[in-house]
Amino acid sequence: MAKTKKEDKEEKKEVEEKEEGVEDSNEEYGLTDLPGIGPAVASKLENSGIHDLMGLAVASPASISDTAGVSESVARKAIDAARDMLDLGFQSGTELAKRQKMNNFIGTGSKNFNDLLGGRGIETRAITEAFGSYGSGKSQLGFTLAVNVQLPKDKGGANGKAVIIDTEGTFKPGRIKEMAEGIGANPEKVLENIFVARAFNSSHQMLLVDKIKEMISDGEPIKLVVVDSLTAHFRAEYTGRGRLADRQQTLNRYIHNLLRLAEQYNVAIYVTNQVMENPAIMFGDPTKAIGGNIVAHASHYRLYLRRGKKDSRVAKLIDSPNLPDNECVFYLTKDGVRDDLPKG
Repeated sequence: MAKTKKEDKEEKKEVEEKEEGVEDSNEEYGLTDLPGIGPAVASKLENSGIHDLMGLAVASPASISDTAGVSESVARKAIDAARDMLDLGFQSGTELAKRQKMNNFIGTGSKNFNDLLGGRGIETRAITEAFGSYGSGKSQLGFTLAVNVQLPKDKGGANGKAVIIDTEGTFKPGRIKEMAEGIGANPEKVLENIFVARAFNSSHQMLLVDKIKEMISDGEPIKLVVVDSLTAHFRAEYTGRGRLADRQQTLNRYIHNLLRLAEQYNVAIYVTNQVMENPAIMFGDPTKAIGGNIVAHASHYRLYLRRGKKDSRVAKLIDSPNLPDNECVFYLTKDGVRDDLPKG
């Protein structure tokens, strides 16, 4: 029997209250509440990017031992205690479905594009990857999302702020102001709600994920993280076949840090990716995303962007856990991503 709107609304409210209660109960405990973790050890953990119980619960005893200077047995007891406090374990499918109802969605600015992604845009607690050649619209989509995330939920936003990790120097404040004006928002306020960091190498890029966790822990309502681009530094620093395995392992660790960030804080992760041509493909489009299976398996939604006819762009959804492969046409305008070019 189908649920009424009232029943659905009451169920959603119940889930929200339950999740808020869980978050509040978790906030009552800190690292120093764990056995063997005093202020000095907690300070070392925080300096390494572990600020809360979840960060410790998903770590390994060996890594905590190295980071905090404690024995593996002490690290193991602290990790076990953190897991008990968080009640980590299996959930029923019903409980998981209720939790997923709490995910937010950030509109792309284009109805066609939103429909491609299930109707509402990119999802929190997920990684959305967009790859394509230069000028295909990857960065512009990221900028549009950074503006739209600040909108109320009923207008295609998430009532949050955005972080942009810029590895290629593509961020332009003036472009953000144009997009803000396009939705009738205060350009200065919109720009103030976007935190930008220029990552100068892959190590710096990885460190910035820990900085984002610190910002969220300090109360910043960050709901979107844009990494533009994901693989540029890794590709430049790990050159040659002899370093391919090292590159993939480091990239794998970085992506999984992003995954934990998304899951733990209900954040949407949007990453752009570079491409190369696959010489083995004789017919059709030889464009191939950098990063191989490491990036492909970690991304929940994969988008291939390319130029279309008459100044249009084409977005093709090539992988998703719940949506069919499909494509749509969109345009890059002064106001951001839109369904059509402005008249005149």
